Amino acid sequence: MGEDNKETKVVSDEGAPPKRGNTRFAFACAVLASMTTTVLGYDIGVMSGATIFIQKDLHISDVQVEVLVGIINLYSLIGSIAAGRTSDLIGRRYTIVLAAGIVFAGALLMGFATNYAFLMCGRFVAGVGVGYGVVIAPVYTAEISPASVRGFLTSFSEVFINFGILLGYVSNVAFSHFSLHIGWRLMLGVGAVPAVCLALGVLFMPESPRWLVLQGRLSDAAHVLDRLSATPEEAHLRLSEMKSSAGIPSDTTTANITPFPITNRGGSGVWKELFLHPTPAVRRVLISAFGIHFFQQASGIDSVVLYSPHVFQKSGLSSNNALLAMTVAVGLTKTIFILVATFLLDRIGRRPLLLASVGGMIFTLIGLGIGLTAAEHHEGKLVWAMGLCFSSILAFVAFFSIGLGPMPSVYCSEIFPMRLRAQGAAAGVVVNRVTSGIISMSFLSLYKAISIGGAFFLYAGVAAVGWVFFYGYFRETKGRTLEEMGKLFGFSKEEMEAEDDTMKTKEEGFGEAREMAAMAAL
Repeated sequence: MGEDNKETKVVSDEGAPPKRGNTRFAFACAVLASMTTTVLGYDIGVMSGATIFIQKDLHISDVQVEVLVGIINLYSLIGSIAAGRTSDLIGRRYTIVLAAGIVFAGALLMGFATNYAFLMCGRFVAGVGVGYGVVIAPVYTAEISPASVRGFLTSFSEVFINFGILLGYVSNVAFSHFSLHIGWRLMLGVGAVPAVCLALGVLFMPESPRWLVLQGRLSDAAHVLDRLSATPEEAHLRLSEMKSSAGIPSDTTTANITPFPITNRGGSGVWKELFLHPTPAVRRVLISAFGIHFFQQASGIDSVVLYSPHVFQKSGLSSNNALLAMTVAVGLTKTIFILVATFLLDRIGRRPLLLASVGGMIFTLIGLGIGLTAAEHHEGKLVWAMGLCFSSILAFVAFFSIGLGPMPSVYCSEIFPMRLRAQGAAAGVVVNRVTSGIISMSFLSLYKAISIGGAFFLYAGVAAVGWVFFYGYFRETKGRTLEEMGKLFGFSKEEMEAEDDTMKTKEEGFGEAREMAAMAAL
């Protein structure tokens, strides 16, 4: 079977039909889907500067600022947990529409907030929408992308998070000159604009072909794959692999067979397979997914991005305009280097890029800790310490963006089997958001307890542990199809035989479907 697949994939230059450029269509769909994460990025970026004005206008404490900044990560858990099940039931496409609508409502509520409680209500609504978006965008993109460019296209969700962060920083500067009462409300309310653009763009997107296969809508899946693939042969091969992964016999016609049962249709039983009775292979996938999500956030990226004005202030910078200008430099650096990462993921590979990224983060965090410790123990401005802090922060976000930043969304959308993908990815995002919430809601208290330099030394230690974990546990997925991941993650021979037995049993159930399809064709 493996040799047949290889023969199908390798087509001579003479016999291959001309490519139709359909990767451009997949590119456009990935861009539209990834726009859902722009709102998360915008919220991260805009809140870092908006809190300066919110704290003055609403007279709130540092603890309330911490909660306001970080609580959206916990609110987003509701959307993240529900996203897998929702997308399995109504489809990836309509889940994106739902996410856009919720985010739109949340942004308007924050923009019209009159007090702290009202603002927290808006944060809750927006957080639920963000939770949906950060799960469904990479899943949808991975499911429409050919293996050769999947890393490139799936990393778009992280690209748009960084683009959103940059927009948030620019919004801080643009609206900082308005009155105290109006400026921060405009900063938050403008977040509704990307949601409107997304809702309109989704009208031109197809449904995920893998979701269509799981629903038994084989002819619809074949039509979508024909639009997404470079050649008819590639479309046929991808459909065959999807049917095999879903437990549908390969000789089943492309007629729709919705009335007949499909593996894990609607996501039923997935949570049990993931957490109650996982096989060793599924357990390894879970540990890989949870590990990369945890270390992405526990290494302190939110402390740098969300609290960059506070960090720059501690290094010796005092002017509000200068603080906001430096945050724009952080956002611009993140955006540039995440764009570099999109071109390297499918060329260099996931593993070497990740190890280089985390290694660089360790040294830049140590440099930042040294600079902040020196500045904290010196009266007045210490020029070399200030320069070290600025350069370390920019280098840190550059190293983060080139590897560890985009890797969780890319990697976790690849490694789960098709039947577990939506809810497995959702579980990974839950770990990500919980860790992010803890880090962002504790940073001010942490640096008051152990000093701001000590906080970044602590993050450097966490990153070092992460590097060891990735070196020993992380497996390369570059160039592999989503259906090939089972062998990579060590599914046993017994598990493969059990899957074969399951497919044989299912074939009997599909007999009637094939007969009906044949009658319909006549």
